[in-house]
Amino acid sequence: MWLKRISILNYKNLEQVELGFSRKLNCIIGKNGMGKTNLMDAVYYLSFCKSATNPIDSQNIFHDRDFFVIQGFYENGLGEPEEVYCGLKRRQKKQFKRNKKEYSRLSDHIGLIPLVMVSPADSWLIAGGSEERRRFMDVVISQFDREYLDALIRYNKALQQRNALLKSEMEPEDELMTLWEEGMAAMGEIVYRKRKSFVDEFVPVFQSYYAYISQEREQVSLTYESHAGEGDLLQLLKESRQRDRLLGYSTKGMHKDDLVMKLGDFPIKREGSQGQNKTYLIALKLAQFDFLKRIGNHTVPIVLLDDIFDKLDASRVEQIVKLVAGDNFGQIFITDTNREHLDKILREVGEDYKLFEVVDGCVSERKGEDDV
Repeated sequence: MWLKRISILNYKNLEQVELGFSRKLNCIIGKNGMGKTNLMDAVYYLSFCKSATNPIDSQNIFHDRDFFVIQGFYENGLGEPEEVYCGLKRRQKKQFKRNKKEYSRLSDHIGLIPLVMVSPADSWLIAGGSEERRRFMDVVISQFDREYLDALIRYNKALQQRNALLKSEMEPEDELMTLWEEGMAAMGEIVYRKRKSFVDEFVPVFQSYYAYISQEREQVSLTYESHAGEGDLLQLLKESRQRDRLLGYSTKGMHKDDLVMKLGDFPIKREGSQGQNKTYLIALKLAQFDFLKRIGNHTVPIVLLDDIFDKLDASRVEQIVKLVAGDNFGQIFITDTNREHLDKILREVGEDYKLFEVVDGCVSERKGEDDV
């Protein structure tokens, strides 16, 4: 699947944008704050039905406008057209359509257009709490496994109901509490099994990408931790009920899962330099791409690389350029303020590219190497 054309109205600072893209490489240059990331975010929105940077949809509408619209015109692996439409009016429900037919559930769209995004916000995968790392697993697995996404949604609904009972002033009925705990346990077992299977297969690929980019200067690891690995989840929930009642929330379950990230024998959060952290994150996302390409619906994911070269030394930049310019990747979008980085990539890729410049939310296509 590749994005042939995009039409944007009133999305963030992009008032009106109409662009046609290369099926291989699309480079977007501009100073900070001009709207490069907003353009990437619009592409992201078409895959995930939401912004990567702001989950409050109404705040993504341009200034005092009443709506935003994003339309993507794609071509699938069979050469067939796919049109995706998203529209939001203030104080109204968001509309999402595929080939002019509206979805009854937004979750039905997830996975149609697999996509991997690497951005400065990924630093929270290392520096942030466990919620960020669980979201990383969820984003990957949900794009190819419908059973996982459904189980995760049902688990979270059961968790919300249990937490509501834990917070209630009246002592909750045992039968009702058991009902929601059984739901959490049943769905949680599915989530655990699929997360564990994913991590087991994902880690070797991630480590190979890290070794390539760093030229084997360091060793890294990634380990999955879950309460479900400690024993029967339903029993754990029942045993923690009294303590959870005092605290007012559920202390056991899949919503506490985590990924332990290490550089050598120590947490990378504590030991890693800025360049090592950036390399770790990029290797994670490239492994995500590889995983979706192999395990998903046999569609090569779109890759968004937003400002990824900052804080990396020249040798690591060169290794990344070699990777993304290779035949293993499909359509790629890269933003940067440094035109020298993009020059290197364009020389590696050859002719199949387009170059765009963003100035105050206006996007124009640039022609020829002399304009880079």
